[in-house]
Amino acid sequence: MLGLMAKKVGMTQVFDESGNLVPVTVMRIDPNIVIAQKTEAEDGYSAVVLGLDDMKESRATKPYAGQFPENIKPKKRLREFRDFEKECAVGDSLGIEVFEGCRYVDVTGISKGKGFQGVMKRWNFGGGRNTHGSKFHREPGSTGQSTYPGRTFKNVKMPGRMGREKVTVLSLKVVKVDMENQLIMVHGAVPGNNKGIVVVRTAVKK
Repeated sequence: MLGLMAKKVGMTQVFDESGNLVPVTVMRIDPNIVIAQKTEAEDGYSAVVLGLDDMKESRATKPYAGQFPENIKPKKRLREFRDFEKECAVGDSLGIEVFEGCRYVDVTGISKGKGFQGVMKRWNFGGGRNTHGSKFHREPGSTGQSTYPGRTFKNVKMPGRMGREKVTVLSLKVVKVDMENQLIMVHGAVPGNNKGIVVVRTAVKK
């Protein structure tokens, strides 16, 4: 599997090879630095640890900074990719060339937070009648029993915090790759806010 960390730039529209106007999400792939390599002999599995965005050395605690080689500055974000198919060494910088020739990708990110929401927005409940005297408009209704067992079971759909969850969108088509500006454009929506960090990897179902 091949994958890198990227930053979501936003959405726009471009013309494809057939002249059709296609809505795309733009992601910028800044240099991903190889921090460490894990092998089956020493760690029991094969993986590559990548870092993104330099951080002030004064902000890094000694245990956190100790995992970085001497010639690499501490990074704000670290991500481990198992079974990395590209050969690389510690200190190498990986960019958009990793996805050269790739047609479909999977994107993982943290969805937008929507705060505390009721059951109609959070779970698409129908609600009650809005007529005068109904007394039941947007409430969830009964959540348990009055007799045995006399409690509310787990996983009952109720009001609560909505969004800000780990979401993976599968098989997004790569419409355009801008090697000069390190941009990758995919057909479809990508989870998270603009300037948020997402993980782009080669599609597992394509």
